[in-house]
Amino acid sequence: MTTTSPTKTVPDLAPAPLPAAPGKGGRFKIGAGQQLRGGPFTYIALIVVGLGSVLPLYWTLVAASHDQARVLDSPPPLVPGGRLWHNLQAAWEQANLAKAIVNTVIVAGCITAATLFFCTLAGYAFAKMRFRGRGALMTAVIATLTIPPQLSVVPLYMMMSDIGWNGKLESVIFPTLVGAFGVFFMRQYLLEALPYELIEAAKVDGASNIRIVWNVVLPAARPAMMVLGMLTFVQAWNDFFWPFLALDQENPTIQVALGQLSASYTPDQSIVMAGALISTLPLLLVFVIFGKQIVGGIMAGAVKG
Repeated sequence: MTTTSPTKTVPDLAPAPLPAAPGKGGRFKIGAGQQLRGGPFTYIALIVVGLGSVLPLYWTLVAASHDQARVLDSPPPLVPGGRLWHNLQAAWEQANLAKAIVNTVIVAGCITAATLFFCTLAGYAFAKMRFRGRGALMTAVIATLTIPPQLSVVPLYMMMSDIGWNGKLESVIFPTLVGAFGVFFMRQYLLEALPYELIEAAKVDGASNIRIVWNVVLPAARPAMMVLGMLTFVQAWNDFFWPFLALDQENPTIQVALGQLSASYTPDQSIVMAGALISTLPLLLVFVIFGKQIVGGIMAGAVKG
């Protein structure tokens, strides 16, 4: 007589499938390597934002290509006219834009280079170096962001006058060689992007502090430096308040020269717009050349953070 032993059922230990993300039919569920797909509202929002960003530049082009009477008509013109070249030449000659652009390139370039260098060094020191009073000193640096720049105009002007820099580009460059925002920005980035182990490994290999900064800190900080450089260059290029006080009409920056175009009792708006168009083109050129690196720096900062 043969007996059959009962078969033991082994429970299924496979993990249960994860529930789909909220949404009809689980359409918002995203797997590895997949990307979000925008709906119609996403494209509508992008189109509105894109048009809102391009519209001021387009209106500048339209106004710069008509005469004063046509610009002030109601309704205003919506398409470019045929006086663009004439107005560009008039703005170029009346405001001495050639010298103004050269001066602005020198000022913005020097301020950007110095800001990247000093702010990166200071950010590295505050982020990774141990020294007494680090927290209090960083708090003092951040506190300077709350002080309106108008409060320092009078003592700064007196200082530039004592040195003999009134009317010279040095009076615009040196007060802005380093900024509290740049120091704070680089510190926050290097806190996450630069591990202590990498610095310690360089010290074990016998690297000096200068070599650590050159071979370790600067490569790690490059994405943030691209973003900070773009912000600093644009701010220095568009700065008007302090250059207007520190410089004279014979040695202006681009924004001071544009202010001269609109300083008359009845300024020609078409020529003013032509000058504004000329002042915008170098910024567009910078973004076209360095746009890929700037966007890459922003994305790297987003991933790090």
